[in-house]
Amino acid sequence: MNWANRLTLSRLLLTIIFVAALNSSWQYGRTLALFIFLLAGVSDFVDGEIARRYGFVTNFGKLMDPLVDKIMVAAAFISLVPLKAVPAWAATTVVARDFLVTGLRMMATAKGKVLPAEMLGKQKTSWQVVTVIFFLALLSLHELRYANERSTWWFRAWDQAGPVLVWITVALTIYSGLGYAWRHRELISPNE
Repeated sequence: MNWANRLTLSRLLLTIIFVAALNSSWQYGRTLALFIFLLAGVSDFVDGEIARRYGFVTNFGKLMDPLVDKIMVAAAFISLVPLKAVPAWAATTVVARDFLVTGLRMMATAKGKVLPAEMLGKQKTSWQVVTVIFFLALLSLHELRYANERSTWWFRAWDQAGPVLVWITVALTIYSGLGYAWRHRELISPNE
């Protein structure tokens, strides 16, 4: 297994630690969750660079890299629901879209095809990551006592900018999912 694929798999371990930290009562658990999420994002960038620069692009990487990204983002959105950062309907939309696209990729694999991630899907993931980092940063600032619920800027960011980010993310999530399904609609043929 090459280094790019090892980094991809390491993000699964980071996801477990991230969820544990975010949902814990540990002192500075939310700040730790933010740093782990950022570390996972950096590892995602690095594994892609390694794969492209050194010719380590493999079918395993084409399938697992976006799948591990989806697991990390889904875990983040689900974990942010009880913290009242992300509404349950938004998290459900993100997770459902990713399950459907993964199912489509599995159908393609059964037919001997590999469907790599597309640019619009990468942009969708970028918006999802920005949304998660936004809420994690606010939770971390609150935890570190740099902000509280009475802080005007913190309240505005949480209450006004947060929903805008969520709506943009959900819209792009739906749009990219429908587009991906449409472009690969031959895989969903009911006659097969």
